[in-house]
Amino acid sequence: MRLGAERICMPAPTVEQFVEAVKATVLANRRWVPPPNNGFLHIRPLLMGSGSVLSVTPATEFVFLIYVTPVGNYFEGGIKPIDLVVENDIHRATPGGVGGIKAIGNYASITKAQARAKANGFSDVIYLDAVHKRYLEEVSTGNIFVVKDKTIITPELSGTVLPGITRKSIIEIAPTEGFQVEERPVAIEELFEADEVFCTGNAICLLHVGSITYKGKRVSYRESGLGNISRHLFSILRNIQMGLVEDKMGWTCILI
Repeated sequence: MRLGAERICMPAPTVEQFVEAVKATVLANRRWVPPPNNGFLHIRPLLMGSGSVLSVTPATEFVFLIYVTPVGNYFEGGIKPIDLVVENDIHRATPGGVGGIKAIGNYASITKAQARAKANGFSDVIYLDAVHKRYLEEVSTGNIFVVKDKTIITPELSGTVLPGITRKSIIEIAPTEGFQVEERPVAIEELFEADEVFCTGNAICLLHVGSITYKGKRVSYRESGLGNISRHLFSILRNIQMGLVEDKMGWTCILI
């Protein structure tokens, strides 16, 4: 939030203010936290310009708030593979833009491609870089990872890829499980040689990709171990989030 706010000329709360706001909001809404294994309380921090300015200039006033809502279990019956299609014409972000921050405007640019993909039976879209139209960037609302042998590869943070928190968590967990992690440009051709592919995001956590279609060519990962590596990493991260194992990463905060 602090990096994003600086990019679009907004003041940001301090880390201490942010954490205390999350704690206070969660405690005030504790009665809405679903029982274990029946969902979770989704936390959405928001920073909005609210000043009375009608021109293309930074806002004069701002609102920082924490929005929470109970949601059901995204993974009822287990993690189900998703089917993706590579987008050739529409780009999520361009160099020098705001693709690398959590800005609401980023969602407007993906709506048409996502709707078209879902109408054609796909779960979501993989976007390519706007310069070469060859390198992977993201799916609509999450980061993407490619697995080959014991190496896990994800597009580097070059200003057009969101530095997702779940992305960062997987990058830190993977080496503790014996995997090498590479952050670098990932060419579209690497998808056709991968052992498996998965996506990460705040709400989805981690989803295994079942197939990817690019210019009419489809590659399936359903028979390559059924996402054994992504399922393993998902289990580790989920157990930390749910307090089922010791948090050796120091990520969790006990409120009550």
